[in-house]
Amino acid sequence: MPTFAAVDIGSNSVRLKIARAVRGRLETLHDDREVTRLGESVFANGILDPQAMSQTLQVLRRFHRAVQTYAADRVRVVATSALRDARNSRAFLDWVRSATGWKTEIISGLEEGRLIHLGVLANARIAGSRVLLIDLGGGSCELTISISGHIADMVSLPIGAVRLTQTFLHHDPPKKKELEQMRGFIQGEVSRIQKRIAAAKLQVSIATSGTPAALSGLYAAKIRGYDESKPQTVPKTAVATLLNTLSRRTLAERRALPGIGPRRAEIIIAGAMVLAELMQLCNLRSFRYLPLGLRDGLLAQMMADYNGSAVMRERVESERHDALLSAAKHYGADLTFAQRIRDLAMQLFRRLQPVHQLPPQYADWLEAAAMLHEVGAYINRSGRRRHSYYVIAHSEIFGYTPMQRRIIAAITRYLGKSLPAPSDRVMGLLPGIDQIHVAKAVALLRLARALDQGRRGAVRELTLRVHQDGRVRLLLTPSPTEGIELELWAVEQEKNYFGTVFGRELLAEAC
Repeated sequence: MPTFAAVDIGSNSVRLKIARAVRGRLETLHDDREVTRLGESVFANGILDPQAMSQTLQVLRRFHRAVQTYAADRVRVVATSALRDARNSRAFLDWVRSATGWKTEIISGLEEGRLIHLGVLANARIAGSRVLLIDLGGGSCELTISISGHIADMVSLPIGAVRLTQTFLHHDPPKKKELEQMRGFIQGEVSRIQKRIAAAKLQVSIATSGTPAALSGLYAAKIRGYDESKPQTVPKTAVATLLNTLSRRTLAERRALPGIGPRRAEIIIAGAMVLAELMQLCNLRSFRYLPLGLRDGLLAQMMADYNGSAVMRERVESERHDALLSAAKHYGADLTFAQRIRDLAMQLFRRLQPVHQLPPQYADWLEAAAMLHEVGAYINRSGRRRHSYYVIAHSEIFGYTPMQRRIIAAITRYLGKSLPAPSDRVMGLLPGIDQIHVAKAVALLRLARALDQGRRGAVRELTLRVHQDGRVRLLLTPSPTEGIELELWAVEQEKNYFGTVFGRELLAEAC
């Protein structure tokens, strides 16, 4: 039973969750959280404050001891809005690695939203509904429209509670002018997705993170017979009333309210206004708070990657499939052709496994490269291989880390005259072992592309034999209406590179 640990370095707080996979589900072993307000100075002057960095590092050292105590098999550490914006984030990441050995990923707002969606899907029954997920953090707010368990739309807005407080609220209690300026900024940002939310015909809104938790608790305290074991639904009118009440109270008075906490009281007004404006502008009748978040998505992703439950793997694969289709459509790729190349590449990957011996994850990356190998033509057909590399490496493709996108991009880079070489900058950006793996994946994708050289689906069936003497023979059955002379010629052009990479002779013939 593998044990996973997820660390979320947020703009307001740092969180840890450790869980064990038990019969396809995650069982929480340890949960920890501390407010360090790492993003506060970033939103004021663009750099991480040394004291906040030091305090955050102390917390991470504590988390590190807990991870060792529970003997976690895998740890994933991510950072969000504050580290995305800070000019000195690299110094902090080096400090973390020196103190704990952890390599921290700075993830985008959209990847943050995807992981939160995955965490909610893994722990709540929303797969059959039309849902808006609201994750209101310290630096940003991720809004995700989920329909039947699939991400239909998503946006990351710079309206986190710490960011807004630092930018707009300078008096205690805040002045009316400050509140109106903040409201105007929030409205401007929410307007970016307002019409899309209205068009989605949502059935339920789910909010995560500290501000919704505090507002839900304040509202629940006024309801007789409140059952703490059940998620509380907070109506739009109640959020507006709570905002009005909180904005008139001093910090000391807000801290005295049950369930808010001394640090949350400092930013609760900004957070409440985000929710109030979002609900008003998008006509959301209520929200339901769930104690889930980024950590839960990280754990779900790790379990799926570790060969977790079939349901979890299907969810992650579905997200990746949707993301690939979306990217291919966005850049005007010929989807029918791309899917044929994908199918041929997957056949080659499966049947040549004893020859290429690539790690299993390369099947997914090869599939992605096949689907996206022509996206560079959207920029210009001249130099499209270079353009494809740039587009894939720098695009937001759900479910793939920056390094994975770089590997996928590298596989697509060498489908023209250029071939992988250690001296190439593209290859030099990859770890040593992946340079070897990418060269093999390139050979497979080039061969798949050769098998549909005429873009007509001329090869109806592919039979592959690996002879005892090491030769690899392709037997190609043509479609009833197409000849395969062009495909046979194209395969012949790949013989030298195939032999260089795999040390095997490649033969092809019609049958």
